[in-house]
Amino acid sequence: MEISIDNYFRKRYSLFAWRSNTSTINKVVLAFFMACITGLMAQVIIPLPWTPVPVTAQTFAVLMAGVVLGRWWGGISQVMYLAVGLLGVPWFAGLTGGYAVLLGATGGYFLGFILTAFVMGYVTDKYAQSRNFRPMFGLMFLVNFAFIYIPGLLGLGLWMYLVKGTFPTFLTLISMGLLPFVLGDLVKIGGAAALTKAITPKEEY
Repeated sequence: MEISIDNYFRKRYSLFAWRSNTSTINKVVLAFFMACITGLMAQVIIPLPWTPVPVTAQTFAVLMAGVVLGRWWGGISQVMYLAVGLLGVPWFAGLTGGYAVLLGATGGYFLGFILTAFVMGYVTDKYAQSRNFRPMFGLMFLVNFAFIYIPGLLGLGLWMYLVKGTFPTFLTLISMGLLPFVLGDLVKIGGAAALTKAITPKEEY
């Protein structure tokens, strides 16, 4: 058993060391693969009747993008996700695509995905102690609600202003763009933190 565990530890270290030092072509392929994962998880969707922002599983992929690929390529994976969707590939939530989505109620969240993947990759790579469950849960909680929801709520507020001609109240904004998603986000953050603990080496790579 000890041999198997030691072998697992060596393999996960080797994998992350390879990820950091592999060729640019391989990094592009990995980033595009992570963009595809984000697109697939965006189809796990629960529409809510009182808000144009649905519950999706894609934030799990966004959080993991930085962990798996690091700051630059994690962020690039989300740039790819956004760019390919803007070109019309229907892999945004609900099999949608095109510029209308970016200009819609959820546009700000997409920008937050890029920031989130970048910050997650930076902290995870730089601080080995962050790769354990508790610090990773705290980090993902902070990054998720700061870097996804702040631009997301700003974008939602701007969209509501353009549609209705007036800015929504703060309570209206968070009831449509934040509060309905807290419980689901905690579940996704818990799962992502547990997965991060399992797959990341606890030494520098």
